Amino acid sequence: MFLSNITDSGGVPLSVNFDSPVDYLVFIFQLLFATAAVLVAGPIVVTIFSTRALRLQNRFIFMLNTSICDTLVGFSVFYLGLFDVQEGYPSRNGTYNMLPSLLGVNIMTFLFAQFDRYLAVCHPFIYSRFITRGVVISANVFCWLHVYCQTIILLFLPLAKAMQLYAFGIISLQIIVLTKVVMTIKLYVVARFQLERDPPSAERENNKESLRIIIFVVISFLVLWGPSFVNIIIRYLLGRGLTFRNEATNLFAIMARFNAVCTPAVYLWGSPALREAMLRTVWGRLCPRCKKNRLNGRMLR
Repeated sequence: MFLSNITDSGGVPLSVNFDSPVDYLVFIFQLLFATAAVLVAGPIVVTIFSTRALRLQNRFIFMLNTSICDTLVGFSVFYLGLFDVQEGYPSRNGTYNMLPSLLGVNIMTFLFAQFDRYLAVCHPFIYSRFITRGVVISANVFCWLHVYCQTIILLFLPLAKAMQLYAFGIISLQIIVLTKVVMTIKLYVVARFQLERDPPSAERENNKESLRIIIFVVISFLVLWGPSFVNIIIRYLLGRGLTFRNEATNLFAIMARFNAVCTPAVYLWGSPALREAMLRTVWGRLCPRCKKNRLNGRMLR
């Protein structure tokens, strides 16, 4: 078979041996998943970069940051999912945790986004005075610096020290995840009760929309990433847990990476402004007929 002969030329072998129908299904799934993540998250990145009205809103800056991560996660699956790669300790054909660390950037970004939405709704005076666009951009840049500085430091430490620091990072993630859960509950209460008492206005609708999006995004992220998180804790802190042949067959890692499709899909579902901008700046240019049909639909209404 052609696919199985690819590895004979040298280099990193493929993730499966194509000895059974399941191997073909795994390989095709990884290929389709990587393509879907790029095609769903990538246009959001282009849309926000191309639309000044969106870039001026802090909530879309957070969406941009996570969508950049999700697009890169999609590209990373073309390697992690299609080739025989095992990250972590021990590693095989790994990327020194550079590609899996993209999920860490998303975790940090979601946490800052939750605090941003809480302050915007509950403390609008403080928010308008101190949470400027520069502060939000700095927070998003910090997410990248914090995660990847720690990842780079691990490369220069002895293996024993690196594993200890990695375990410490896992413990720190527990605190972050617990904080996210508390903030999600808090945001739900705010969305459920406080906003209902506010008079109708465009600002109120924007706040309801942004709160709804961040709540759904964080819940889906925790649900999909939680099993992998628990398994990592059990493996590195207790010496047990499930192990898999490689990243392509790691069900927990697949669930965690599925956020790269789920998160941008929630953005599109929850934000009409983002959908309209994407149709105008991306799909309207790639498919003029789609744009024409959209305009005709508006005229009929």
